[in-house]
Amino acid sequence: MGLSGGVDSMVLLHLLVAARKERGFELCAVHVHHGLSAEADAWVAHCARVCEAWQVPLRVRRVAVRVEGGQSLEAVARRERYRVYRESTADAVVLAHHQDDLAETVLLQLLRGGGARALAAMPAWRQDGALALWRPLLARTRDELLAYAREHGIGWVDDDSNLDTRWRRNLLRHRVMPGLAAALPHYRAHLARSAQLAADAAAVLDEVAAADLAACLAGDALSRDGLLALSPPRQRELLRHWCATLGFGLPTPAALESFRGALVAGHAGAVALELAGASLVHYRGRIHLVRERVLPACQPLPALACPQLLRCEAGRLSIEPASPGLPMAWLAGGLSLRARAGGERLAQRAGTRTVKQLLQEAGVLPRLRERWPLLYRGEALVAVPGVAFTQEDRVEAGWRPVWLPD
Repeated sequence: MGLSGGVDSMVLLHLLVAARKERGFELCAVHVHHGLSAEADAWVAHCARVCEAWQVPLRVRRVAVRVEGGQSLEAVARRERYRVYRESTADAVVLAHHQDDLAETVLLQLLRGGGARALAAMPAWRQDGALALWRPLLARTRDELLAYAREHGIGWVDDDSNLDTRWRRNLLRHRVMPGLAAALPHYRAHLARSAQLAADAAAVLDEVAAADLAACLAGDALSRDGLLALSPPRQRELLRHWCATLGFGLPTPAALESFRGALVAGHAGAVALELAGASLVHYRGRIHLVRERVLPACQPLPALACPQLLRCEAGRLSIEPASPGLPMAWLAGGLSLRARAGGERLAQRAGTRTVKQLLQEAGVLPRLRERWPLLYRGEALVAVPGVAFTQEDRVEAGWRPVWLPD
């Protein structure tokens, strides 16, 4: 379980220790030391004393919280906590979130303009890959947990930062929620019901988006016509779902809508949606995933064989038999892969052709053309791998290079 030392997690630990006597399950605790408070070491000591007294193994993990790119301190600290939780080999990580936490999260997401998935907030049970998160206290309020702790003589630590109303969650907790509780005593339960309804709606959206994605995918690419045959809301959900499954993070709603709008408008040339380390690129009616990897300016190749598959930084170079092809003697050495500089020309039977023309005629995505490697022998360009090779030295029984980008 996640143990901060605060009243919520201390009550949860007490309940789990009692349940362990009856059920006989294994129980251990993990404390994430963020290093953000001068009292952080004292919190570790408190957790250690209690865990030793209650015979619960404790693991303390220190993390570095670095705020970058407009992220909030709370969001970065939360990300680091869940990264630690994902290291667990337990059947489930138990967390002490309660009904007040749930209500605050729903209101925060509303204020941020969140949709159904955001409003679903924190489910009681969530499977996140191999990680299972269980929140058994969501039906209990903060006041109920405080009363339980006092009744059973449970000690806890207080984080002074929870009083700082410059943070939105604390602002809601100390200035907004008391007024809601006075006017609408059952507001927490109502918000919890809204979160459950939002979770149901999000599950339906995911099911529809998965079916639409399967219908529109052709190999590894997405059909633009198939996408545009759907209604705009389903287009947005399909693109969001695809991004989620690809594993390169989610774009902002504004970026996703701009990309979708460009597809609908039929903009000439390539249209791209930037992700973290990759892009979705539309070209000639199909939307492709292009991973953002840079080819070194010059990468000498070792002696090669035919056939052979050589792993490079931005893809794979396949050496394949070809008739006609390049001379086998060239595989002994002297070949190198180089990044494009612009203006290169390759010798063909009817003169020379620019590499740009050859790549365009081969239908290579513009985003890939920029990073398509060229094969040199010494200082002479001899091939655009997978597209064309020099005709000046071709032989009947030879080889050809094929580039397979990541």
